[in-house]
Order: sequence, then structure tokens, then C-alpha cells
Amino acid sequence: MATEDPENRGDKRRGSNNGYSTTPSSYPIEESETQWTSWLVPIFVVINIAMFIVVMYVNDCPKNNSGFQGNCVARFLGRFSFQPLKENPLFGASSSTLKKLGALEWDKVVHRHQGWRLVTCIWLHAGVIHLLVNMLSLVFIGIRLEQQFGFVRIGITYLFSGFGGSILSALFIQNNISVGASGALFGLLGAMLSELLTNWTIYTNKAAALLTLLIIIVINLGLGILPRVDNFAHIGGFLTGFLLGFVLLPRPQFGWLEQRSVPTSTIPIVRSKYKPYQYVLWLISLVILIAGFVVALVMLFRGENGNHHCHWCHYLSCIPTSKWDCDEIN
Repeated sequence: MATEDPENRGDKRRGSNNGYSTTPSSYPIEESETQWTSWLVPIFVVINIAMFIVVMYVNDCPKNNSGFQGNCVARFLGRFSFQPLKENPLFGASSSTLKKLGALEWDKVVHRHQGWRLVTCIWLHAGVIHLLVNMLSLVFIGIRLEQQFGFVRIGITYLFSGFGGSILSALFIQNNISVGASGALFGLLGAMLSELLTNWTIYTNKAAALLTLLIIIVINLGLGILPRVDNFAHIGGFLTGFLLGFVLLPRPQFGWLEQRSVPTSTIPIVRSKYKPYQYVLWLISLVILIAGFVVALVMLFRGENGNHHCHWCHYLSCIPTSKWDCDEIN
């Protein structure tokens, strides 16, 4: 996951504007909005690391005839040693261990009524490399967003995006397990994009910010077409976060903020906290979000296969080439 911060707000200066920072476009950004202390995202990181340690402790690397851990990697770690690289090239546990501890598995979700796997899989990772990449991305993206918007909105975005990614993954990938926080992370990227769009007027260098963010998103989604990568979780998380950004992350318009700090006789009265287009985007996004979750969950627990309704969608997760066959790998 790329971690660049493309949203350049320009220089922030405390001057005579009653505690607000001004940009060249004369739209202030309240400095208190950037003063949240980030504690939830670090907790998420700790939980993910702790869950990986639990997975590796429970994992039992196969032993040879002499009772030693045959082809296991880093055997000096004892029971924390990794599965053979042919089985798990990401330096992690076996598939059976991940299944035991809550990996997303379509059959168990639908036929054994284990819907909780749609949530638990978000906190599991296939290996050290998988964990490291996701946690670094979460730190760089999540802490910045939590500092700006607070733990409630970012926590909701992260968790619901992960849930949305799990639902879409289960609808389209029914023969393999899925783990990882990537869906939740893509949700944060989606929220960054919708936040930029819904608060468009307060940004400087907005075109450059939009272009940079779109490039980051396209590159990361593009990597999802490689084998062994669950791009449906990425797409589901991204769409959920994108819609939640319009619902949870709009900023009050300039006049509303200013009239709270200066005499109203000196500025025009702004009666609405948000601009009309922000209300429209809020309503449309909320309706689509609720409808999408309801329809997707109904389809999932009825046992439907998303590929039967979209015959080309499997290419979104893996494109076959002369180097690999998606059916054999996935």
C-alpha cells in the first residue's frame, strides 16, 4: 500500500483570523480539527500484531520422521517458526491454523452460520510480510486521518470498510480463505478521496492532490489483479470507505465557522453549516451504503455466487497470463 499524503492544504498560519488557518483560496481550516490525539489507530496496530503472535503460537509446523520441524523456516523460533515457503511464501502460519482462528471461508459463513468470520478475518494476516506492509500503511494513513477527524469517525470508517471488503470477497471468492486488513485500509483511501471531493473548496492545489491520490489508488488496485491477492476485499473496502467519507467527513463551510468567532454584523450570516451539494452527497451516499450492505448480505447468506451475476468480474481479482493460471492458483 502506498502511503504518500497527497492532500496539500498549503501553508497554515495563525494570524488575525481568530484562530483559523487561511489558504490562498481564503477558505479557513479550523486548527482545532488537527489537534486530535491518535490513540485508536495505534491500538488497532497492537491488536493486529497480538493476533499474529497468537496465530503463530497456535500454528504447529509439520515435523519430519525424526521429530524435528522439517522444512519449517526459522526453526530456532521453536513453535513460532514459519510454514515451509512452498506452502506460505509470506512467512506465516498454515491455512488450517488461519481457518481455525477465524479466516474468511465462504462455506463456513453461509452453511455453518459463522458470520463472525466476516469480522475476525480483518485482524488476521497470512505472514510477516503481509502484516508489515499493512501495519505500515495503517500507521501512515490512519494516524493522519485520526488526527484530523477523531477516533469515532475514523474507527467507524476502518471497521465498516473491513466488513464491506469481507462481504464482497465472500460473494466472489468461494473456494479459498481470505485474511488481512487490506479492505479496511482501502476504505481509508476511499474516505480520503471522498473527503477531498466533498470539501473541495477549502483545498489549495486541489487538482494535484486529486491526481496524486487517484494514482495511488489505481496502483494499489492494479496490484490486486496479481494471483494470491484478494482484490475483491480491496474493492469492497474502497467503495465502503468512499461512501462513508461523504457521510462522516464533510467540513463546515467557511462562513459558518467565521461567524462563530466574529461579530455577525461584520460578515454575511450563513444559516447552513454545510453547502447544499454536501447535503446531497451525504444523502445519496447514505442510501447507497445501506442498500448495498442489505443487498450484499442477503445475497451472501442465500448462498449466491457473485460471479453468476457478473461474468467478467473475476478479472478484477486475477488476470490469467502465460505465467500463471488463476483457476489453479486461486
